[in-house]
Amino acid sequence: MIRIGSRGSALARWQAEHVRARLETLGHPCHVQIITTTGDRVQDRRLESVGGKGAFLKEIEEAMLAGEVDLAVHSLKDVPTALPEGLRLCAILERADPRDVLVSASSARFRELPAGSRIGTSSLRRQCQIRALRPDLEVSDLRGNVDTRLAKLREGRCDAIVLAMAGLARLGRESEATQALDPETFVPAPGQGAITLECRAADERVASAVGPLHHPLTGRAVEAERALLQALGGGCNVPLGAYATAEASALRLVAFVGRPDGSSLVRGERRGADPAALGRGLADDLLARGAGALLSS
Repeated sequence: MIRIGSRGSALARWQAEHVRARLETLGHPCHVQIITTTGDRVQDRRLESVGGKGAFLKEIEEAMLAGEVDLAVHSLKDVPTALPEGLRLCAILERADPRDVLVSASSARFRELPAGSRIGTSSLRRQCQIRALRPDLEVSDLRGNVDTRLAKLREGRCDAIVLAMAGLARLGRESEATQALDPETFVPAPGQGAITLECRAADERVASAVGPLHHPLTGRAVEAERALLQALGGGCNVPLGAYATAEASALRLVAFVGRPDGSSLVRGERRGADPAALGRGLADDLLARGAGALLSS
């Protein structure tokens, strides 16, 4: 029996059940155990004040290290590049649509929103890009899971929200998206759209069981994105995006670093065959062109 630890949100449960079903098809009985994390409990403060995106992993990782669960299912964009000692990422599933989407109460697209419209998002990356592209809009801090954010939109708390397309699609709600945002212009988070699996570093039984779920092409792309993230030392405290796509035998990586108010952004792109070297190389290029000052501020 493989015990899978999962958060309790509808999206997290979907992802855990998806992995459970695929593993059971391969002949591995599984059980999903719901674990409440700090990120789920604390909804009245900014995410970075309670440990960043790692706040959605902490209790699940502690349960794995304690031997209470064997496998964790995460949205890769929520996973820090440095893992706790004794744990490892053991598979990355094929990536879903990595784009951000606008969900608008009036069905207006991003460029059509009237000046002064309120857009809700808690992501500094999204806030930065919204302000850079539409400084005439008002950005409102908005936390909560997908259902909570959509409910707040319906209640009139804001005029539009920005979400990940992958999350909407996995919940069967992609029809609610008003507009998918071009990832070249509105750069996604590193790893966005990909599900990753985490297990104990020495647990070869679980690592072997999940091995067939790993998607090599997705693995290469997100390796480049996360190499850039690690080289820049970025996290949820920094407006930063990175997105890699396959081009023939190489990868193309686009990325940006900015200020939360959108007043300054450094963008870049680079091509290469080695994902880790590509990410580090583009990070060096961004730093040489001023990203270091943005990160330190």
